[in-house]
Amino acid sequence: MNSFSPTEDTIAAIATAVSPGQGSIAVIRISGSSSIEISKTITHIPGIQNWSTHKVLYGHVTEANQKKYIDEVLILIMKGPRSFTGEDVVEIHCHGGIIAVQKILERILENPNIRRADPGEFSQRAVLNGRLSLTQAESISELISARSRKAAELAMNGIEGNIQTKIQSIRQRLLDQLTEIEARIDFEEDLPHLEEEKVKNEIILIRTDINELIDNAKRGLWVRSGLKIALIGKPNVGKSSLMNRLSKKEKAIVTDLPGTTRDLLESEIVLEGIPVTFIDTAGIRETENEIEQIGISRTQEALKRTDLIILIFDYSKGWTKEDESILKKMPTSIPVLFVGNKSDLKDNHSFEKDTKNILGEENLVIISAKTGKGENDLLNSLVKSCGSSKIYGLDIALNERQLDLAKSAKESLKNIDKVFEEKLPWDFWTIDLREAINYLGELTGDDLTESLLDNIFSKFCIGK
Repeated sequence: MNSFSPTEDTIAAIATAVSPGQGSIAVIRISGSSSIEISKTITHIPGIQNWSTHKVLYGHVTEANQKKYIDEVLILIMKGPRSFTGEDVVEIHCHGGIIAVQKILERILENPNIRRADPGEFSQRAVLNGRLSLTQAESISELISARSRKAAELAMNGIEGNIQTKIQSIRQRLLDQLTEIEARIDFEEDLPHLEEEKVKNEIILIRTDINELIDNAKRGLWVRSGLKIALIGKPNVGKSSLMNRLSKKEKAIVTDLPGTTRDLLESEIVLEGIPVTFIDTAGIRETENEIEQIGISRTQEALKRTDLIILIFDYSKGWTKEDESILKKMPTSIPVLFVGNKSDLKDNHSFEKDTKNILGEENLVIISAKTGKGENDLLNSLVKSCGSSKIYGLDIALNERQLDLAKSAKESLKNIDKVFEEKLPWDFWTIDLREAINYLGELTGDDLTESLLDNIFSKFCIGK
């Protein structure tokens, strides 16, 4: 870890989410050399208390005149280095909501020796003070924003240091190769011969391990970010009814009138560990209604950012020219799953055979959004289409920043092939090895600049 000069400022921020009527408890975090003294000036603690480390005190936060109480609180004291940031930390646990929490924070910030924390500044101090590695701090942020159990599991593995351990192991193997090569450059006559083929094979193995991390990172992005699925079709084919059934919510308005949905509606479920967002779109048809035209235009825009299209048609009427026309308007780069809805209105097995002959059996599901028949078939098709089976056995997954650096390291190592083929001197091997080592060091935080740290933590939430 690079050593940066720790800041002397004492900082404070609300460390929990606050909103009216939500959350019975809130936490305000203070970190820095003045945190305990400042906390003493704004509180009234009954009796004679010892503000020793890892102790909880009961009392009240007072107004500046110390005659009125703002709130009844518990005060948790953690002296450095045994704290989250490695500095003296005080956490004030007060009642939730908005007013009391904000008044206490304002009371704290009245002191000239303290300032409001920047986003991610507590975590940044934890990294600078050696309490956390960079990848652990990033995993904490990912745990907070996790939208599924699998995402939380991956984040916890990162917090436990699994990403750090894996990357440092790969980096050490590269350092070992670099050391051997540099030793030959400086003391070639005194050391046994180093076989180029053996070095190249080891680098190829390392490159394979990095490539596996890159592939896992892509799967991890599905778990963290989720997939977007657009429900497309003519008006009144049951798009809203299907979304309501899949999400178990009455979120979309359902009527027998065509063109009811004029705007995009979204609803989310977690499918086999992957968050899936369904987008209920306006029915696509020729219309003179200006508002409906806007809805259709938004539908076409939404298609550009979806991962899968569910094209719904009225199964009781069969696949029509209008359905075929809609299909031709779909982006060819996005997979399409065909869903025949309203199967409860049609009891004709030969009709089902005809439809399968037109669309094929692989991407066709017959369902009744009204009765629920065929719902499990649809969910199984979605699991298959989303590739959620690929996340089984996934233990660690790099985030986007880490993924970019892993890709850069892999590209640097690819250059070794050219160096080997052209039989260039050992000096040329070291250039690409050093570059890859530096990228991996930046990934783990072993090779960072302060400005880069500022950029990373600025994306964190305030209070973390």
